[in-house]
Amino acid sequence: MTMRRRGFLAAGAAGVTASGLTPAGWPPEDQRVTATQISHLSGVDKDRTVAWEFMVTSGRNSGVWSQIPVPSNWETKGFGTYRYGFDLAPGEKGRYRYAFAVPVTWQDRRTNLVFEGSMTDTDVWVNGHSAGPTHRGGFYRFRYDVTGLLAYGQPNLLEVTVARESADDSVNRAERQGDYWNFSGIYRPVYLQAHPAEHIDRLAVDARADGSLTVDAYLGGIDSADGLVARVRTLGGTPVGPVLRSAVPAGAEVVRLAGTVPEPLPWTAETPHLYQVEVRLRAGGRELHQVSERFGFRTVEVRAGDGVYVNGRKVILKGVNRHTFWPDSGRTTSPAVSRMDILLMKEMNMNAVRMSHYPPDVHFLDLCDELGLYVLDELAGWQKSYSEAAATPLVAEMVTRDVNHPSILFWDNGNEGGWNTAVDDDFARYDPQQRKVLHPWATFSDIDTDHYETYQSTLNKLSGSTIFMSTEFLHGLYDGGAGAGLNDYWKLMGTMPLSGGGFIWALLDEGVVRDDRGGAIDVVGNSAPDGIVGPYRQKEASFSTVREIWAPIQLTFADGRLAIENRYHFTNTDQCQFAWSLVTFPQPSTSDTGHRVVVTSTVPGPDIAPGGTGNLDLSLPARWRRCDALRLTVTDPHGRDIYTWVWAITKAAGHASRIVTTGRGEPPVTATRDATGVTMRAGRTWVTIDTSTGRLAGAPIPLTNGPALAAVPPACAS
Repeated sequence: MTMRRRGFLAAGAAGVTASGLTPAGWPPEDQRVTATQISHLSGVDKDRTVAWEFMVTSGRNSGVWSQIPVPSNWETKGFGTYRYGFDLAPGEKGRYRYAFAVPVTWQDRRTNLVFEGSMTDTDVWVNGHSAGPTHRGGFYRFRYDVTGLLAYGQPNLLEVTVARESADDSVNRAERQGDYWNFSGIYRPVYLQAHPAEHIDRLAVDARADGSLTVDAYLGGIDSADGLVARVRTLGGTPVGPVLRSAVPAGAEVVRLAGTVPEPLPWTAETPHLYQVEVRLRAGGRELHQVSERFGFRTVEVRAGDGVYVNGRKVILKGVNRHTFWPDSGRTTSPAVSRMDILLMKEMNMNAVRMSHYPPDVHFLDLCDELGLYVLDELAGWQKSYSEAAATPLVAEMVTRDVNHPSILFWDNGNEGGWNTAVDDDFARYDPQQRKVLHPWATFSDIDTDHYETYQSTLNKLSGSTIFMSTEFLHGLYDGGAGAGLNDYWKLMGTMPLSGGGFIWALLDEGVVRDDRGGAIDVVGNSAPDGIVGPYRQKEASFSTVREIWAPIQLTFADGRLAIENRYHFTNTDQCQFAWSLVTFPQPSTSDTGHRVVVTSTVPGPDIAPGGTGNLDLSLPARWRRCDALRLTVTDPHGRDIYTWVWAITKAAGHASRIVTTGRGEPPVTATRDATGVTMRAGRTWVTIDTSTGRLAGAPIPLTNGPALAAVPPACAS
């Protein structure tokens, strides 16, 4: 392979100055010596991309070099072929080229070329030399040490070939033959990562709710280094707890630091308190390298025959399955999309999310940590599994990337039979927290996760001896299924002792904007996932239903008093705010279009512990019974509205008496029946209903020949 023309090289790389040699926005020179330095070659998300040269070998716009934004899926940019599920395109490949610069100051450092995700088989060359073996697996971070391949202070050429399908049939079975869209290309960021020759490669943190802490520092190139020093800080930089120290033996590859932070603020989905640990590698007092990692103090337990516990309290997971997806860009998303999805889940009063059916973007997990969601992180495998040879490195890539996220409660080894049991024990090799591994739809790690149980079989499972936590239930088909039936299910799943909760299928409609179909949104008939929200996150029929049923504060209003059930796991209701108003509704005979607020007030929540019940006196005014409704909104400790309830005060008879009045001398309402129907009369107004069909058979107003049943239940059809 040869270097490209000078004009192409002059295009430069993302994150470099006009000189092309010094990355912009770096820390001062005295900090660069010990810090890891990052220089992006691609953009960072779907909205901030960098153009690379590109050619696809088949399908739309094939056989011609042009440009493509990176990161992206090439189908969504007008190249190749759209494919869903089992419809493979084994010969289709994408070829990329990009010129970049590396500063001279990097010559004494080790430099990795990092891909956050590429679908699927990926071959990489730097300056005409292979960077390493083909990477197989489309949902995982991988990297190559390219130190010896770079030209420092000079132009460099990166060339990448991505095969749409894998040469490993097990990778195709696990990833490419699932019930969801198949996309292609470099769809997550690409960057250079430089650190000192003696360095900390990564950290693995185990921080428990009682403040006990271990930090495993994985080291590389150790020669003169003799010590590690660590300090825990708040995200604002305030030190907490003691300094942690450990010697570094000659040639060490991993060193553990351990200590205790007194009375840390614990992490839960309700209280997402985060800290950071800063670790420094030293040689005789001289600092060689420093890294930091964000984490949370929390303890996760599965108590067999009992339940799932976080920080010593049983929790019920109210979750949903979520694909990484945006209709215009496929699997390439952004922090803004991740935040939108998480806030929608929080608005529906969910506390958990399952990654279906692969690890998500890092920014999604970062935001789950920050905003508070429990996560099931999943190795790909949709009803078929990777071979052991293929799965082994992918488990390592997944767990080492995600291990420090406190939001992750469990690892999923594939989906619906798509697990290779030979790698079940591999997760623990990289996870000092020793999280449990699940087999979604089977019983494993003392949890039954079976899918799509009926109401009766759900009752049977919860009456048994094993924790039941369905990782898929209530298919959200036809824009309403996710909420239909949830109330009945949740009377079991939300209250019975052996319940661990469940995950609705699914969050969103996976509809792709097809440029080859005039911008139509394609959901492949009834195949693509159908969710609670639309492709652009439009709220559909089930959204408010889920929100009300899963509200952590449940209310009942009767005779002026409010009964409260606190379904939070860690939050007292005195941390919530209750705002109420009395309203009246306009009469049909008026031109008013909205309700009128008679009086409004805000009251603090009562002291009701998690899992408890109690009452709240709203101190309603004496005239409250003359109003039409009481409206009440509960706001959580973070300022989010949990739900707004409206209770009728004026009953139907009261509204009827305002609308219809009868004066003296007016004829009474009568009803007569003959062989064909019932006729009702009030003065000159009359209507006849056919007793054999239930339809209106006659009236002086145009309402005849209806209403008609849209469908007849099978039991009634005969």
